[in-house]
Amino acid sequence: MSWRAGVLTLFPEMFPGPLGQSLAGRALEGGLWALESRDIRDFATDRHRTVDDTPFGGGAGMVMRPDVLDAALASMADARPAIYLTPRGRKLTQARVRSLAAGPGVVLLCGRYEGIDQRVIEHRALEEISVGDYVLSGGEPAALVLLDACIRLLPGVMGAAASAEEESFAADLLEYPHYTRPAEWNGLAVPEVLLSGHHQAVAEWRQAQAERATRERRPDLWAAHADRSVSRGEPGLRHGPVAAAPTAP
Repeated sequence: MSWRAGVLTLFPEMFPGPLGQSLAGRALEGGLWALESRDIRDFATDRHRTVDDTPFGGGAGMVMRPDVLDAALASMADARPAIYLTPRGRKLTQARVRSLAAGPGVVLLCGRYEGIDQRVIEHRALEEISVGDYVLSGGEPAALVLLDACIRLLPGVMGAAASAEEESFAADLLEYPHYTRPAEWNGLAVPEVLLSGHHQAVAEWRQAQAERATRERRPDLWAAHADRSVSRGEPGLRHGPVAAAPTAP
């Protein structure tokens, strides 16, 4: 059975969107994953297809109704985790992406307006996920991000399995820099070690570059990586200077 994505949204025409192109699009056509998007307005009970109302306690904006959302969620309820995309959620991580990709799929609820009634979150035990510390106009762009991150990890989607093993966050580190032809461009040369043909030296250089980038740019990831390395009893991490990528003269 293919990995199944269900999306509840006020704008079902936004899907598959970019996920219908490139690797994800070919995988969708090939049956490696399946997508169903449903319009939340189809579960409204009045002739105006109302899905929102004014918030209790006052305040700006409107809130999506729990009865309408609950009916929409019930239409897709199964073994898949139900996720609400919201800035209030836990930040999406590569570890969570891997676990979702290894499961049967996901059901994603895309909110609009000021958000959704808290009671449906509690009643349906929705997992709240954020794709970053910023606010979007709705959950649809966040849903596309989450789906893309999961789909590329599904068996048969990516051409080379090693690509997923060496990219950013795969080992709690940011990815090392990449180079291709020409060997010299605009006064910048490719690091000599990458031209040496010495596989061990290349691997060590890439590891050092990944560690350096993580230390400098994401101290939170570096601290987590260091803690896990200590708990696994691995050799001490590099803390000395690391050769930088080439810069313009």
